[in-house]
Amino acid sequence: MTKVLQESLRRAQNRMKQQSNKHRTDREFSIGDWVIKKIGNAAYELKLPPTAKIHPVFYVSKLKKKIGTNIVAFVDPPTCTPDGVPMTDLVTVLGRRMIKRGNQVVAQVLIQWSNLLPEESTWNDFRFIKSQLPHFKP
Repeated sequence: MTKVLQESLRRAQNRMKQQSNKHRTDREFSIGDWVIKKIGNAAYELKLPPTAKIHPVFYVSKLKKKIGTNIVAFVDPPTCTPDGVPMTDLVTVLGRRMIKRGNQVVAQVLIQWSNLLPEESTWNDFRFIKSQLPHFKP
């Protein structure tokens, strides 16, 4: 009976390992401008701005390889509220749409925020933006 249980446990562990490894990819980065040093098999220390308030060591699964040769100039990370939300101002409205929420139709606006990249523009309910930013003119 013990051998049957051990074999069953071994098969279950193998299935779990296969499922876990299905979406994993081996990633390795070379030391350079972006990576300062490799720490163990699964972590890297990154070169961050001196004003960054986060630890510079990241697990390899949280990193992506930079593609291309262009270097995008980033400003320092935006100032944040105590709960970590970036303090930003509305720059411009990039789009408008109507969505269905439950039985109601809700107007939304696509907003580009200061201190954030254009790709980080967000869809927001028009009523919420109007309540938070009284100076907002659509």
